Amino acid sequence: MYTMKTRSNLEIKSMHLMIITCGAAMALAALSVATILTVNAQNTSSTWKSSFDLDACNFASSGANTYFILEPGYKLIFENEEGQETGQLQLVITVLNKTKIVNGTETRVVEERESENGELVEVSRNYFAVCRPSNDVYYFGEEVDNYEDGEIVSHEGAWLAGTDDARAGIIMPGRVQVGFKHYQEVAPGIAEDRAEIISVNDTLDTPAGAFTNVLKTEETNPLKPDEIEFKYYAPGVGLIQDETLQLVNYTSSKSE
Repeated sequence: MYTMKTRSNLEIKSMHLMIITCGAAMALAALSVATILTVNAQNTSSTWKSSFDLDACNFASSGANTYFILEPGYKLIFENEEGQETGQLQLVITVLNKTKIVNGTETRVVEERESENGELVEVSRNYFAVCRPSNDVYYFGEEVDNYEDGEIVSHEGAWLAGTDDARAGIIMPGRVQVGFKHYQEVAPGIAEDRAEIISVNDTLDTPAGAFTNVLKTEETNPLKPDEIEFKYYAPGVGLIQDETLQLVNYTSSKSE
């Protein structure tokens, strides 16, 4: 009888141990799920970086980082391939010898002139500044003139940091990392372009030459959810392809 009683106690203890073990396992599993959900929630809430510590910056209106040049006189010329249904497109980007104070910061004026079949369709003056010491290049807004038949018909897309809740965004980080997602424009309801770094080791042939270690970005805009654009940047040069527009020539400020 003693042996049978002993075995019963052992069985009861074993059952208790199993219950405790199972309970601990279930608690651990629940904790793991909760942790995963918490991490996912954090990732979701911080997917796109839209808030930047500008107070930590010592801004300069001239300078450069690896993929973005902000030196007066620097020029990039882009064209699309012949035979495309959109017609002959040309984009000329010029870093002007002009500055503008935007929201208390001296910015560099970069002019973009877009034409189709030789007819001017848009002129924009974009405002950038380099943050020291990070070398992030910030975008403070743009003034836009849209043309039809040689006449200005609208200023759609214009925005300035400090006006109507608009804030500066990062056009190109000083330290690039695949997967980094950031807002380039933070003008609610007006301009909300954002970019994700897809790769940093692409190769690309353009009419201006062959480039390696090319940075590729995917640009989206929550105001236009169906649109996706890809851009490519070369070290020491900057933008070399914007969708169908490829770099055909570029001129450094030193040679002008």
